[in-house]
Amino acid sequence: MIKQTLRDFKKEATEKALAEAAFELALEHGLDGFVVEDIVQKAGYSRRTFANYFTCKEEAVAMGAVTVRNTNEYEELLTKIPENASLLDTLYQLIKMQLTSELIGRLRELSLLSRKFPALEPHYLRAIHLTQTGAQKTLLHLSNGKYDEVYTYLLINSVYGTVLPLIDGKLNVLLPGQTTSDDPSPETLTFDQFLETIYGYLRNGF
Repeated sequence: MIKQTLRDFKKEATEKALAEAAFELALEHGLDGFVVEDIVQKAGYSRRTFANYFTCKEEAVAMGAVTVRNTNEYEELLTKIPENASLLDTLYQLIKMQLTSELIGRLRELSLLSRKFPALEPHYLRAIHLTQTGAQKTLLHLSNGKYDEVYTYLLINSVYGTVLPLIDGKLNVLLPGQTTSDDPSPETLTFDQFLETIYGYLRNGF
């Protein structure tokens, strides 16, 4: 991973604070219930600073949904993946680390907001894209050139293509941390069962 400078950390912290404030305001008041001035007041920055990071409040709201709060913990977990693990097994661990109940829940909230406020939809799709490309970069880094890039992209896009309906609420799957008491339907899958189903197809073929 690329080592960050103190300046990089400060810029990242500022962007996260503004995005978090925007996302929280959208959940509390809806997209039409606040303006950029409310975001900067809540985050403790100036409007000029906001303009250095975001073009509009919709972009900030979408980025707030995918903000990773503890990147150090995530990077530490990545180092525990065995070096001899197959690319498919590496991806399996990566997805379990990345798609926490918090992240999926926030993306679901963002999806609901984008349906209610169409101006948010392109930013929602970009947030999903950034999450996916982040996983792609990490997987390419972990594979260290041992696998063909086409194979790498095929795997990651297959998994994320299936995860998107989960985020949109179209698949009956319990989020990580939820139990069957939250949805007693016999057709309901746990998140682990959902991942196992995906990886069963990838391992054994369609």
